[in-house]
Amino acid sequence: MSISNIVSFPLRPATETLRRPRLLIRAAREGQAGWRRERDLPRLLRADHCPSPGRALARLRAEEDMLNGARLARSADYNLRRHVLLMIAILAEMRVAAALPDRAAMA
Repeated sequence: MSISNIVSFPLRPATETLRRPRLLIRAAREGQAGWRRERDLPRLLRADHCPSPGRALARLRAEEDMLNGARLARSADYNLRRHVLLMIAILAEMRVAAALPDRAAMA
């Protein structure tokens, strides 16, 4: 029996805008300086390797959407640190995906 480290999240449209608290966005922007895609993305995704550019964006956005729901519900299991890390990754991946010649990789 093989156990997969893949977690399924409902996908959300890439065109849907993120409206988050200013402080959360500011923290994510400040975190860009220390973000190292090859080091940080696999750890954040709990994956063995770093996905190709643009491939992780849908998963990151879906997980962030779930965390944002927990934030809005004031859930006890809300993890602010992980939320900031996800926002850092989303901003970084959006920048990487926008630079790709084939923008279909963002979907």
